Amino acid sequence: MDGLIKFCPECGKEVEILPRFGRMRAVCAACGRIHFQDPKVAASALVEEGGKILLVKRVMTPMRGTWTLPAGFVEADEDPRAAAAREVLEETGLRVEIGELFDVIYGREHKRGASIVIVYRAVVVGGTLQAQDDAEEAHFFAPDEIPELGFEATKRVVEWWLKNR
Repeated sequence: MDGLIKFCPECGKEVEILPRFGRMRAVCAACGRIHFQDPKVAASALVEEGGKILLVKRVMTPMRGTWTLPAGFVEADEDPRAAAAREVLEETGLRVEIGELFDVIYGREHKRGASIVIVYRAVVVGGTLQAQDDAEEAHFFAPDEIPELGFEATKRVVEWWLKNR
């Protein structure tokens, strides 16, 4: 029952773990609030240019030192497309136009990670490639230059890209 809360976010009283709506959930005996564990959602972009794919080298744990698609969490008030574009800009200095939905990938790999990763295709429309924010490096890689990848979502997208480019 990882991730269940101990105290009610509404009134601060201790909660009980009880069956509600088909699962065990945190229920406040004082105010009746039922806590639903919402998934963390990340947005990412598959950016291709000149037969190469854009990847960033992670400076943060987990997966520090491995390469991933530019990605990050979607804010509660943010369109996932805007989040994907924002993350590319923050991590690489490139402005992109978000295109079609590429894939929605489920699977939480670590405690603080996303449960759902929404991947869009994107094309560069401006900016200068320069690693920023939580990226140590940012590069476009040819199919025969793919470095060590982190996260299953990145591995899945890059594997598809290698087979179908």
